[in-house]
Amino acid sequence: MLLRSAICAAALLLCHPYAAFAQDAAKSALGEQDLAGRIDAAIAPYFKADAPGATVIVVKDGKTVLRRAYGMADTSRAIRMTPDMALRLGSLTKQFTSTAILMLGEEGKLSLDDDITKHLPDYPTRGKTITIEHLLTHTSGIASFTSKPGYTTGMTQDLTVAQMIDSFKNDPLDFEPSSQYRYNNSGYFLLGAIIEKVSGQSYASFLAQRIFKPLGMLDTYYEGIKPGKAPVAAGHTRSASGFGPAKPLSMTQPYAAGALVSTVDDLARWDAAVSAGKLLKPASWQRAFTPYRLSDGKPTTYGYGWGISQVQGETAIGHSGGINGFSTYALRVPGKGVYVAVLTNSDAGPASPGLVARKAAGVAIGKPYREFREAKLDEAAFDAVAGTYEVEKGVQRVFRRTGEGLSMQRTGMPQVAVKAASSTEFFLPGTLEWFEFQRGADGKVVAVTHHQDGTPVVNPRIGDAPPARRAIKIANASFDSRIGRYELRPGFVLELTREGDRYFTQATGQGKLEIFPMSETTFFSDRVDAEISFEGQTLVLKQGGRDTPGRKL
Repeated sequence: MLLRSAICAAALLLCHPYAAFAQDAAKSALGEQDLAGRIDAAIAPYFKADAPGATVIVVKDGKTVLRRAYGMADTSRAIRMTPDMALRLGSLTKQFTSTAILMLGEEGKLSLDDDITKHLPDYPTRGKTITIEHLLTHTSGIASFTSKPGYTTGMTQDLTVAQMIDSFKNDPLDFEPSSQYRYNNSGYFLLGAIIEKVSGQSYASFLAQRIFKPLGMLDTYYEGIKPGKAPVAAGHTRSASGFGPAKPLSMTQPYAAGALVSTVDDLARWDAAVSAGKLLKPASWQRAFTPYRLSDGKPTTYGYGWGISQVQGETAIGHSGGINGFSTYALRVPGKGVYVAVLTNSDAGPASPGLVARKAAGVAIGKPYREFREAKLDEAAFDAVAGTYEVEKGVQRVFRRTGEGLSMQRTGMPQVAVKAASSTEFFLPGTLEWFEFQRGADGKVVAVTHHQDGTPVVNPRIGDAPPARRAIKIANASFDSRIGRYELRPGFVLELTREGDRYFTQATGQGKLEIFPMSETTFFSDRVDAEISFEGQTLVLKQGGRDTPGRKL
């Protein structure tokens, strides 16, 4: 009996650790299921079963906690999206291009300080020093080919790398290199050309042999060149009648700025390699994730192929992508071991992949974003918060009563509707931003706190809201004398046109914008915080606290 008891005790001693381990594993599995359920609950409402959808992956501490598909892969053929499908990445391509450049730099084949003419000797830099680093950080001043007037009319044409470079190389610089940050697809196109020149391989071959194959990314490729085995989702764009096929695009044009296709599984493999420090030395990865500083010392929010932002107060490194038929977003929160990739097969909604990715990441790191529901308020509650609030010197945020609601307009930005969650809390629909108004001892509103990505910023109230601009009726003949093209700086033109009784302006590389007369010589937009006035034959654009004159061409 004693022997049997001893044996049982020994057996318990031996078995207990395994039982405890099994219990811990079971708890861990239940925890992961719970986390997946909470992430799904946060993002699923953004997708409809019969509309273009998305593939989503969320990885935490090296484990996939959610891998799911939403909506349709092809609405015209009623094919549902599946998690293994491949989609265009758009500008997520840029992080692969930057990594290739850094690999070549570590091999001594180039330096980030190289003037680009060292590798592209025929490129006209107009006496300026434009370096490879300027291309990586969108600070070169080179005109972006996707912003050029008429770009979309020729985007189906197959062009060689040299022909594409010829299409923008003679354009004037937009600014002095390193003096500004302005997102630029031309810069990353040129990086692709430099990769080919330095490596002796095509851009597609270099990435396939040096990055994709070694990392097991077998379904990531340059579109049109030896695709992987994963099924491919169809791209969609929105029209007045709903979603239809994406507009055609020759993938010779996005090239190293946006021509890759991938799956969320391959992107998770990619992030695992980046997190493990593969392919590059630690110092190179550190530089890639560090915001570039302009010549005046001010930091940008961009490194080399990655943007630096925050998710609920935690540093996040990521990028968005937008290309015909597709919108994408991928981010990593290194301090929390979280990676999220969202690939959607529509270039115009119904969901913003950046918003979806951030909501998923917020849940994954244990800091979910607040959810708001609109509340009914009386007129006095709206009147109480209306006013002008100072963001920084020369930049204001104006809250105005608009009918039965409230609008907000930041200096130089479009006016947007703001919804009430309570008498002190308001939110911007379709975003993760919200505002909280503070009152003084007398009960009057004295400030508003802007909440964005977990970083609250207080804007003090400095006065009442200025009266809303109101349109008047003028004779069409009066406006017709103003019709024409006005050059505000070399390569940047405002064109004024009329369609019936409606007046329009269109800036170089931008869409058409309706303007309304305040007088026969002053016009405003209800979408952008800007005015156009005329002094004789000179147009003056008033925007962001600056007056920019333009001569008629």
